[in-house]
Parts: sequence; C-alpha cells; structure tokens
Amino acid sequence: MAADGVVLKNLDLKPGHCVEIKGFIPPDCKGFAVNLGENGSNYILHFNARFDLHGDIQKIVCNSKEANAWGTEQREDVFPFQQGSETTICFEYQTDKVIVKLSSGDQVSFPVRMALPAISFVSLEGLQFKSITAE
Repeated sequence: MAADGVVLKNLDLKPGHCVEIKGFIPPDCKGFAVNLGENGSNYILHFNARFDLHGDIQKIVCNSKEANAWGTEQREDVFPFQQGSETTICFEYQTDKVIVKLSSGDQVSFPVRMALPAISFVSLEGLQFKSITAE
C-alpha cells in the first residue's frame, strides 16, 4: 500500500485520550492502514485491515515500528469491515496499550512497545478520509 493517504502532524494525543477516524472503504479496497505514532519511522500502532493482501484474507494485522524496524505482528480474528462502506474507528491511547474500538462494537487491544509522551502523528493509507476527532 502506498503512503498516498492523509498525514496529520503536530497532534498532541496524550494517554487517556481518543482519536476517532471516519472514512470510506473503496469498493476495490485490498486493505487499509491507520498509523499512530511519532513520525513516519516510529509507530506505536500500525493498524492494517486486510481484505485480500499479503496472503491475509479478512484479517486485522497490528504492529509497531521503531526506527523503521517492524516489530512482531499481532493478528486479530474479528473483521467487521465491508468494501464500499463507511467505517468509524476510535483509537484510545493508554500508557500501556492502544484500545481500538470498531464500529461493530468489537475491540482490539495492542500493547505499547515504546513509550511516547503523546501521539503526534497519524497517517491513513487506502481509506478515503472523511473526518477525524480527538478527545
């Protein structure tokens, strides 16, 4: 997936806060990703929903990236996304984990592997951006 989506910088999302992303999943979407972290080289969470990508069929793959080095992937069995529809995903940043709240009511938890005082960077790939709300 090309990094041709939306990039937001200079955010100040501290632990205990949530960022909610609304987007449209294109009908021909193979997968989309939301990255949260410090910059393009350091992600505390790479959230990758794969319809049919890299050998995964309807899987959510989560990972971290530190100094451009990927960590160990975490695969989730829940997959509430549909091509050609809108989705809302809320990422709640906590000191030890990120809780991903999906529009289906399901949740995914991913451990924070590198401590950041705040999430300052969010990028979207493969998802048509509608809105973002931080609280």
